[in-house]
Amino acid sequence: MAFQGEVRSVTGLLDAARAAPSYTPSKRFGVLHTAAQNAANCRALLADGESLDDCWRFGILQTLDDYRSTLRRGGPELAAGVFSTKPRRTGATQLDAAFAALAEYLAERDGWTAPDWAFEPNRVTRAWYPAVPETLRGEAEMESPQAFRSRGILITSHSLDRA
Repeated sequence: MAFQGEVRSVTGLLDAARAAPSYTPSKRFGVLHTAAQNAANCRALLADGESLDDCWRFGILQTLDDYRSTLRRGGPELAAGVFSTKPRRTGATQLDAAFAALAEYLAERDGWTAPDWAFEPNRVTRAWYPAVPETLRGEAEMESPQAFRSRGILITSHSLDRA
């Protein structure tokens, strides 16, 4: 089938883009996935014998992805809802501390109040380097954000990078 659309110049495409209504974040769909749901998934993964590093990827980094998606759709107020329900314990103090650290870190970065559960004194661990190769541990000890460091989680400046 032959192309039947309109061929526009680059200038025409730019003009059309400028004339289009600006993007407005939408709260219509609300919070779709939460830290509490991801913590439950981690609990199940651990029960199936998966590693803490797997749970870091499928729990903590998944929560970060969920947060970023919600932030894009509805701004910081809506995105804070990813952390509004207190996650049940996963069975690993490292992960429980990481969920709390992520909540505090994002709240501080994006200007919302972290939930009270994130400051529970038992949400800490001792010197955990999630998915950080041994050769980068010195870097993690220097670069770990305070919200993580204060809970015993040592990560590099790239540990929270996402594609």
